Amino acid sequence: MVSIIILHSYQPTALPTQSMQKLIRQFLEYLEIEKGRSFNTIANYDFYLRRFHHWANIDNPQNITSDLVRNYRLWLNRQTDAKGQSLKKSTQNYHLIALRSFLKYLAKRDIKSLAPEKIELAKMPARQVDFLEGSDLERLLDTPLKTDELRIIQLRDKAILELLFSTGLRVSELANLKKDQINLAKEEFTVRGKGDKLRIVFLANQTKYFLKQYLEGRRDLSPYLLVRADKAKGKQEPKNLTPRSIQRLIKKYSKAAGITKKVTPHTMRHSFATDLLINGADIRSVQAMLGHSSITTTQIYTHITNQQLKEVYQAFHQRKKK
Repeated sequence: MVSIIILHSYQPTALPTQSMQKLIRQFLEYLEIEKGRSFNTIANYDFYLRRFHHWANIDNPQNITSDLVRNYRLWLNRQTDAKGQSLKKSTQNYHLIALRSFLKYLAKRDIKSLAPEKIELAKMPARQVDFLEGSDLERLLDTPLKTDELRIIQLRDKAILELLFSTGLRVSELANLKKDQINLAKEEFTVRGKGDKLRIVFLANQTKYFLKQYLEGRRDLSPYLLVRADKAKGKQEPKNLTPRSIQRLIKKYSKAAGITKKVTPHTMRHSFATDLLINGADIRSVQAMLGHSSITTTQIYTHITNQQLKEVYQAFHQRKKK
């Protein structure tokens, strides 16, 4: 007797739909573990996505549609901040970037939802780049040495200004530097910037000179490059300067130098990039020295440093002198 085996077609069991709240949490964990994003980045994405989830009031990613996103964009565009002003286009785009990244994550996991490429960012107005040059820059750089502060503070603050202008460091990168990262003999060092990316930073002779003077005048054992001037009590070492402390120093010295425009550590970074481009550096090299992941970010400087356009204007538009 021959036994007959009847094969039934396999019917896969449908996976239960995961809640939006759970998926958002898993996405944030993915950013932390697989992508290695910073705490601040994850906190921002958390805020943007939970804001969308609360507004949309949906619990199934399949309910994210083009119409829903369009209505969300309208809602964002009509929101106001604490001062009663509309949300900046850049802030609105941050919300959309977070949502698009979340949709990419869902697509990677084969979870049905809106295709991420369906979300287009709002067109941004051209950025105004503030920078210092000429006498304003020189006065600012010289100001710390003309104060009544202790010599060690004069040297520290002079080193800060020189470092910001000659390296293009972000203020957070500068505040976190440690002494063992700096190689004065080699005139360069490595810094870990945004996205945990490493880049080479070079030291100008002037910067190296004042940094060396400052470090030789230090009597503490703090590992940080820049420390507060408070006298350490007992064996307690002085704390390192915070980004906010450095911002306040820049504001103080720009005011003392008689500069009317607002000057921040980022103004010094803009000045660094502008100075390089005006003196003939190519855009790709400046991108690398600034640590920009995209050339588009660096291109904000080109409209103020295009020497060729200026030469064309002077050659063909100005009236000839008799």
